Amino acid sequence: MELFFKVLPSFLLIFCRITSFFVVVPVLSSRNVPTMFKIGLSIFISLIAFTTLSINEPVLIDGQYVLLILREMLVGIVLGFLAYIFFTVVQTAGAIMDMQIGFSMANVIDPLTGVSTPMLGNLKYMVAVLLFLTFDGHHYFIRAIIDSYQWIPLNNQLFDRIYNGQISDFLFQSFSKMFYLSFQLAAPVVAALFLADLGLGLLTRVAPQFNIFVIGAPLKRSWDSFC
Repeated sequence: MELFFKVLPSFLLIFCRITSFFVVVPVLSSRNVPTMFKIGLSIFISLIAFTTLSINEPVLIDGQYVLLILREMLVGIVLGFLAYIFFTVVQTAGAIMDMQIGFSMANVIDPLTGVSTPMLGNLKYMVAVLLFLTFDGHHYFIRAIIDSYQWIPLNNQLFDRIYNGQISDFLFQSFSKMFYLSFQLAAPVVAALFLADLGLGLLTRVAPQFNIFVIGAPLKRSWDSFC
């Protein structure tokens, strides 16, 4: 029992980080994944991470232990949020395409997140999830959270880095790259739809009797399918 109470505080810190990671990380944080499965998986991975780590100094449960729990939860949330950003790329690219096609007026409710998402963005997100699971990406997520203790140990200085602005700068750069990749993915379709709008504008000047609002939407949708 003495050994149990000696290693329990360190195990709880590991469990807080991994549980927070699974709350935010895509695929595993979906509503269709049972809560008991998430808790059981978090406990199992926490045991694996605890046995692989060499904890030299035991953690004491004192007044600072609550701050240690909050710090580990912040680390898990930040790591899971960074993983979620890469999946947001395809949704943002789909939203940009929807704005050009006209699908942005008919957003759908995503049952996994409960929020309104663009049609093409939701489709591309599902395709990205299928490819992610096909390539065993969820195994890489589990390996990443276990390997995170090598470069973010339990005695990390997260609060100091937040105070110095290093975490905010890193998140800002991640957001910038997310939008950069989104524009790169949507650029071919957006360019093609811009040419379609340009052609429709010339057609309006040449033959004003054509109703652009009637033929424009089907033309751009078929042009998008061709691209």
